[in-house]
Amino acid sequence: MQIYVDAKVKKSGNGTKDYPFKRISEAAKIAKSGDEVLVEPGVYREYVDPANAGTEDARITYRSTKMKQAVICGSELVSNWTKHDGKVWVARIPNGLFGSYNPYTTLVSGDWFIPSYMAHTGDVFLNGKSMYEVTSLDGVENPVVYEKSWDPDFSVYTWYTEQDKEKDETIIYANFQGKNPNKETVEITVRENCFYPSKEGVGYITLTGFVVRQAATQWAPPTAYQEGMIGPHWSKGWIIEDCEVSDSKCCGISLGKYLQPNNDNKWSKWKFKDGTQTERDNICQALNEGWTKERIGSHIIRRCDIHDCGQTGIVGHLGGVFSIIEDNHIHHINNKQNLAGAEIGGIKMHAAIDVVIRRNHIHNCTRGLWLDWQAQGTRVTQNLFHDNCLPFEANANTKNMDALGEDIFIEVSHGPTLVDNNILLSDHALKLATQGVALVHNLIAGSFTAVGRGVFNGSLTKKSPRYTPYHLPHRTELAGFMTILHGDMRFYNNIFVQQEKRAGLEEIHELMKDNEWTDANLTCGTMPYEEYPSYAEWEKQFEGYCGMGSEPTDRYYNPLPVWAGGNVYFNGAVPMSKEKDAVIIDAPATIKLVEKDGTYSLKTNLSTLLKDLDCRMISTEMLGMAFESEQKFENPDGSPIVFDSDYFGNHREVTPKAGPFEGNAKTFVVANN
Repeated sequence: MQIYVDAKVKKSGNGTKDYPFKRISEAAKIAKSGDEVLVEPGVYREYVDPANAGTEDARITYRSTKMKQAVICGSELVSNWTKHDGKVWVARIPNGLFGSYNPYTTLVSGDWFIPSYMAHTGDVFLNGKSMYEVTSLDGVENPVVYEKSWDPDFSVYTWYTEQDKEKDETIIYANFQGKNPNKETVEITVRENCFYPSKEGVGYITLTGFVVRQAATQWAPPTAYQEGMIGPHWSKGWIIEDCEVSDSKCCGISLGKYLQPNNDNKWSKWKFKDGTQTERDNICQALNEGWTKERIGSHIIRRCDIHDCGQTGIVGHLGGVFSIIEDNHIHHINNKQNLAGAEIGGIKMHAAIDVVIRRNHIHNCTRGLWLDWQAQGTRVTQNLFHDNCLPFEANANTKNMDALGEDIFIEVSHGPTLVDNNILLSDHALKLATQGVALVHNLIAGSFTAVGRGVFNGSLTKKSPRYTPYHLPHRTELAGFMTILHGDMRFYNNIFVQQEKRAGLEEIHELMKDNEWTDANLTCGTMPYEEYPSYAEWEKQFEGYCGMGSEPTDRYYNPLPVWAGGNVYFNGAVPMSKEKDAVIIDAPATIKLVEKDGTYSLKTNLSTLLKDLDCRMISTEMLGMAFESEQKFENPDGSPIVFDSDYFGNHREVTPKAGPFEGNAKTFVVANN
C-alpha cells in the first residue's frame, strides 16, 4: 500500500493520494510491512516515531518524492525577538512547547564527555548556521572569539539561556551582530530526535531522499542509550540512503546501543567502577539479552551527505555490526569544538564487527574515522580522507587532550582490521593504539601516532591495562578477553609521502611526545615500529619451550611481530630498518588535492615515479591471521580476498603498482560530491 503525506494541504486526510496526511508521523503510526510512505516537498517540523517494522522481504519505505526536498526538522522557528540591549535580543518560549524534554534545561552529559563548559542539548540557528552557547549573559553582551573553533569569526554570534520559573518560560538571549532576527531565519531545536523509533526491534525500514536536521540529541558514549537524529534503535536491516543529515547537537545517525537502565552511563552516575569495566559489563549484558547476528545490525548507510554535527556524523556500539557504510560524504564534524570528549569523529564505532566502510569521502573533521574496541573483520577500503585535524591555526593553546586529529584511529582492538586502497592525506594518518591491523595499497601522506601507547586506563601508580573482547569469527558471541600487546601489524604495497610539517603541530608534538595517549609524531612511514620484532625474532622466544615447569617468562606479553613489504617512501618518509625491501626514492613526489564544484582531483607525479617499480600481489593467504582472534583478513562471509582491484575498482596487473592507483594518469578524480 502507498501512503501519501503533503505538508501543504490545508487539513490532514486519510493518507490516500487524493487526501494525504499532513504529517509524516501520522503515516508512521499505520505503515506496515510492504508499505511505501511517499512524502511531498515541504518542511516537516515533527518527530517521526515508526510504530511498525517491515520484514526482510517486505520493507517499509519512507521516500521523499523529490530528492532532498522533504525536510524533517527537530527545530521550530522563533520570530518573537525583542531588543534587549545593543546587539542583543531576547525571546521567551513557553515551556509547554517542549513537552517532557526541554533542551534548555537538559545539559550535555555522559561517560567520556569532558564538560569544558555547561552546554545544553538545545541550539540556536541563524540562517541555518549554529550559533555559540555561552554560560552567562555577559558572554552574549561582550562576546569574545573562540580560538578553538574552525570558524572563529562566527563564534561571536552567541546565545545564553535561563529559566523564568514563575512564568514557566525558557528565556534565550542572543547576539546576532547587528542583524534583526525577526527578519532573518532563526530556529531553535526543540526535539531530541527526528526519525527514530521509540521502541526496540522496529527493523527493515528504508529512509530515502530526505533532509534531516537540527535535533537536540544527547551525548552518545558506548555505555549509554546511544541515540541520534536518525537511527534504527536496536533492530536489524535499516537502509538510510540519499539523505542530507546535519546539525545534530551530538550525533547525526546512530547505529548504537539500546537502553540498559542498570548500566546507562554508569561510570558517570555510580563512579565506583572504571568506565572501561562498565563497557565490558555492557557488552556481556547485551550478549545475555539477545545481541546476535540474527537480531541486530546489518544496516546500510549509503550516498548520504552528513555534516555539521557536534559529536559524530555516524555513531554506534554493538548495534552496527555487519553493516555497510558506503559512498557517503562526511565532513565538518565537531568543527565548533564546543563539545569535547573521547567519542568524537566523522564516524565513531565500537564493535564494528564485519562492518565494511568503503568509498566514503571524509574530511574537515576533528577526527575522521574512530574504530574503538572489537574492530574485528572490519574493512576500510577505497575512502578519501583529508584535513581531519585540529584547526589549521592549531598550536599549543588549541590542543585538546588526545584529540589531535587524524584520518583513522584504531583503538584497543585485536583485529583483524583491514585498511586498503585508501587515500590518507591528513597530518596524522593513523593513530594505532591497537594490534591486528593490515595496511595494503594505501597512499599515506601523514604519520602514525600512539604506536605502543594508549592502552591504559590512566591510573597514577597502579597497572591498569585495558583488556578488550574478541569474538568468534563473523559472530557476536565472545571468544575471550585480552590486553593489547601491540604489534601484529602488516604493511604491504603502501606509498608513504612525507608532507610539510605544520609549525603549530610541531609545537604540540614537543609538548606531547611523552604523553601516554599520543606521541603526536609527525614523521611519515613505518619507523614507529622500529623496535618491534620480525616474525623470526618473535618465534625464537618459544624455541625449546616445554610448557608447564619452564622458568618464568615474558614471552606471552612481549610485543607481537610486524611484517612489511613492497612499500615505497618519498620526501623523507622513514621505513623501519627491518623492512629490507623498502624502496626509498629521492625524486620529490608531488600530491595536490584540488576541489572544483564538488569534484576532488588528486594531481600527482607518483605514476611517473613508480613507472618501473612493481610489487607482488597481496591476498588473504599472505596476510595470515590476527594473533588474538585467530581470524584471517577475509570478507565478512569468510571468503578470501585477493587485492587485485584498486581505489576505483579497476583490475590490477599481475605485478601491481604500490599505492591505491593502478593507472598511469597524472590527475585522478577521487571524489565527486
